[in-house]
Amino acid sequence: MAMNPQLIGKTMPHGFAGSYARQPDMIVGTRPAGGSDHILFGAPLQYDDAGNVVQMGAGSTAAQFVGIAARELKSSLNYLQQDIGQYAPKEAVPVFQRGSINVLCLVGTPKLGGAVYLRVAANAEKPTAVVGGLEAEADGGNTVQLTNCQWAGAADANSVAELRILTMNNA
Repeated sequence: MAMNPQLIGKTMPHGFAGSYARQPDMIVGTRPAGGSDHILFGAPLQYDDAGNVVQMGAGSTAAQFVGIAARELKSSLNYLQQDIGQYAPKEAVPVFQRGSINVLCLVGTPKLGGAVYLRVAANAEKPTAVVGGLEAEADGGNTVQLTNCQWAGAADANSVAELRILTMNNA
């Protein structure tokens, strides 16, 4: 999913997942990455038992949501794929806790003020859905609503949409 940063026309893509979308109403804290898995730019995060951040996924609840992994301190490691980046375990992770940030929306059509859902279980009927991914439509017990978040408009051609975190959760 390579992005073409050139613009000629009427619409402008949102940018890359994990990039902030608006200033100055934003709060970004830094926490160490926990667990043994990498954290992708733009991924929803929760705390582990040691107070480190880990990517949300199966079994996560809306109450555990801390924020989104921002791409403030580290760039992508692959020049040709600037939209994909990650933090390794024990690295410092900038955690976007309030404000507007770009994320991937893999299911549904985000709209201004629309509800944001986190996928916590797989569904074979939703082939683009990823456990731990953000979506714009509910899928029964397979998703949970992040009640302190809402979409700030439609996604671009790369499925990147602006997510607005209204209030801090689990500061």
